[in-house]
Amino acid sequence: MTIQTIKIVVILSFCLLVGVLSGCSEEDPAKEFVYVGTFDDRGSEGLYVFEFDRESGGMTQIQTVSDRPGPNFQAIHPGGKYLYSVSGDAFSENIEHGTISAYQVDSQTGMLQLINEQSVEGRGTAHVSVDPLGEFAYVSNYSEGNLSVFTISENGGVSEAVDVVQHEGSSVNERRQNAPHVHSIIPSADGRFIYVSDLGTDQIVIYEVDRTTGELSPAEVPYVESTPGSGPRHFTIHPGGEFAYSAEELSSTVAVFSVNQNNGALEEIQRITMLPEGYDGNNSAADIHLSPDGGFLYASNRGHDSLVIYRVDAETGALTPAGHEPTRGSHPRNFMIDQLGEYVLVANRDDDNVVVFNRDQETGQLTYSGEQVTVPMAVCVTQYFISE
Repeated sequence: MTIQTIKIVVILSFCLLVGVLSGCSEEDPAKEFVYVGTFDDRGSEGLYVFEFDRESGGMTQIQTVSDRPGPNFQAIHPGGKYLYSVSGDAFSENIEHGTISAYQVDSQTGMLQLINEQSVEGRGTAHVSVDPLGEFAYVSNYSEGNLSVFTISENGGVSEAVDVVQHEGSSVNERRQNAPHVHSIIPSADGRFIYVSDLGTDQIVIYEVDRTTGELSPAEVPYVESTPGSGPRHFTIHPGGEFAYSAEELSSTVAVFSVNQNNGALEEIQRITMLPEGYDGNNSAADIHLSPDGGFLYASNRGHDSLVIYRVDAETGALTPAGHEPTRGSHPRNFMIDQLGEYVLVANRDDDNVVVFNRDQETGQLTYSGEQVTVPMAVCVTQYFISE
């Protein structure tokens, strides 16, 4: 698949998304909203909702959702009607595990209304993702070293966990890898497989999903070993499905994989540093995302406080460094590339801000837009469109 073909597919997919909500036309511009998850500190009030102005890159706060303290990661349902947020806050007085909260997204305003909540069956909840077919939600519990699966009902609510899988093992870093630490789960585009990054065991574990029940079983090739001590954290799959990329937290590297789309297996084909030549300060990798057309890959450095930019070879999936952009804040834990590829928004936890960058779609380079908002302990940013 060529880059031009991928661009066309992305544009058509966006129009389909907006069209499903209520029609896509030149006379029907989309409203845009940004949801910002936070940690429970420095005055954070919970999950922040902003309206996004595409012309200026500005953001206007319209709601704060305080149902749970520390709603640190969120994901939008592919149908656009629901949002799922996770928190390490204890589900109840009797259940100390964290919480997944399901929200209805108002079709006119983008505001959130709670549908229901469930225990995530683990501690140190770090990540939530939604099945591309909209039937399941997947939660990563870092401290517990396990993952949980939830079915999504017709009204967007989540069931009790239908499967909980406990990882075992450790790796070479005695301080950070003395036990399993599940950090993120990314589904394949067809929903048949999930890829589970386990920082503690230096593995990306691959499960096959039972589409009827949501239960998981090891894939034919059940995992790929990362370089010892690398600490795989976040993961992304190329729009063409042939390649995948892992941000390795402890070694500040990106591992590149070819993907066998028949059985989900991964094979490493490249490993590349996220840091500029000569940098010798402390650093840890965090988040990783591809541009909508698959032509560029970005990953966040905490310490160097930058986004690294790579050009992606369309034929081989290999990466070529294309520069670094300072994030205008410290500890960029999470960032997002908007669905049109025009903006990048970065959540800088330690400077309590979300910073907006313009993105050149031809070169991949980023330019500070001059726009940012204050959000205490900002750690996750997610975008949503509504057609007017």
